[in-house]
Amino acid sequence: MIYEQRLYHVMPGRLPDLLKRFAGVTVPIWHRLGIRPFAFWTFEIGGSNHDLLYMLAWESMAEREQKWPVFLADAEWHTKRAESERNGELVKSIHNAFLKPTAFSAVK
Repeated sequence: MIYEQRLYHVMPGRLPDLLKRFAGVTVPIWHRLGIRPFAFWTFEIGGSNHDLLYMLAWESMAEREQKWPVFLADAEWHTKRAESERNGELVKSIHNAFLKPTAFSAVK
């Protein structure tokens, strides 16, 4: 199992809109496509209160390379994303990393 960590730097004042889109649109589409969200966090102390950090769980990079492009091409995703950004973009930038748990990690 590998984990993809994604950090979204959100446009000021738009974090509530992004969280709503994840909860009501993105995560349901991911479930339909077999993409497994692992966890989501906002920053309480440290970091920026304009950031969202989340992780996706993948069996392998091959699974990610197969499923992520399908999500990015999904017609429902394009429609709902456009609707959510009628008043401007929600995300300023995205950074991601792929993490592999150590042998002694609680997460495998």
